[in-house]
Amino acid sequence: MIVLAGTIGAGKTSLTQMLADHLGSQAFYESVDDNEILPLFYQDPKKYGFLLQIYFLNKRLAEIKNSFDNDLNVLDRSIFEDALLFRLNADLGRATQTEADIYSSLLGNMMEELPQQAHTKAPSLLISIQVSFETMLKRIKKRGRSFEQIENDPSLYEYYRELNQRYVDWYASYDESPKMLIDGDKYDFVEDPHAADQVLQLVDDKLTELNLK
Repeated sequence: MIVLAGTIGAGKTSLTQMLADHLGSQAFYESVDDNEILPLFYQDPKKYGFLLQIYFLNKRLAEIKNSFDNDLNVLDRSIFEDALLFRLNADLGRATQTEADIYSSLLGNMMEELPQQAHTKAPSLLISIQVSFETMLKRIKKRGRSFEQIENDPSLYEYYRELNQRYVDWYASYDESPKMLIDGDKYDFVEDPHAADQVLQLVDDKLTELNLK
């Protein structure tokens, strides 16, 4: 499968749908709007952080299994990002280091238990969308989820700033599969049809290079 990676507001969901339509494959989406735990997490991260990560892990593994039938199916979030997100919560005191260690161990064990008939557990291609911190904040504000807004919780500013930087570092060290980087500031594929066409061409070129298309 092809998986998207990137911080909040990077455009993962939009690019997932664009790629699935372009490639004639199936899109798989992270559960957000119907996720009853997520608003609780923003209200009390220490209480609900571990539960939220287990929720996402369960959903993500199901998506991976369901996507095995086509190398060009597209997932809007990589399971390999989850440990990064939870480790950040632990470093900022929003979860405990023990919870983060247990989660990382559980993730590793569950990845090992994926069906052996699957030709690969890592994606065929990881596409990371990187945006500036300023763009990230603008998009969070624009999409208007109340529990994500800094004016409702000023501590989110530091969380978002650190999260954006850690994604840069995470992509640099990611080595689970082939990867490519999309500059979300340079290519505003959500708002600009020309930029969208350029991004699709970049992905096509990478897929051709990998003999996936």
